[in-house]
Amino acid sequence: MVGRRVRTLAALWVLAELVVYVLVAGWIGVGWTILATLAASALGFALLARQGTQALRDLGERARTREHAGRALGDAGLVAVGGLLMVLPGFLGDVVGLLCLLPGTRALPRLLLGRLLFSRLPDRMRGPVRVQSTRTGQVGPFGTGPTAAGRPVVIEGEVVRRPGEQGSPA
Repeated sequence: MVGRRVRTLAALWVLAELVVYVLVAGWIGVGWTILATLAASALGFALLARQGTQALRDLGERARTREHAGRALGDAGLVAVGGLLMVLPGFLGDVVGLLCLLPGTRALPRLLLGRLLFSRLPDRMRGPVRVQSTRTGQVGPFGTGPTAAGRPVVIEGEVVRRPGEQGSPA
C-alpha cells in the first residue's frame, strides 16, 4: 500500500514538473528555460558542496565531543535531499531543494517532515508519557520501600537466567 502511494506521488510530481516546465518554456522561450535549468543545477551543486561540507563538519564535531547529533543529522539529510532536488531538472524541485539547502529556510521542511512523521507514529511511540501519581503507602527510612509490621516486604520469585548465560548481566 505504501509503495503504491509513493509511486502515485512520484508520478504526480513528475507530471507537475512537466506542466511547470512547459509553462515556463512558453513564457520565456525554450532556450532560456534550458539555460535556467542548467543554472539551477549549477547553483544546486555549489550549494550542496558548501552546505554539505558544513553539515558534515557539524556532524564530525558532535561525534568528537560526543554530543547528541539529532538536529545535525537531520540537517545533513535535508542538505542531501535538497542537493539532489536542485541537481535534477525541474523548477518545483529547485524550490523545495532551496528550502532544504539554505540554513535560514531549513526549519520549514524540518517542521513539516517532523509533523508528518509524528502523525504516522503509533501512540505508544510518540515520546514521553507524563503520568501523575499519588503515593498511597508509607515509605520506609532511606528509601528502603514499604514495610509490613516493621519488616521489609519480600517478593518471592525465581531466577530464569543464570550468570554466564546469554542475555544475562554476568
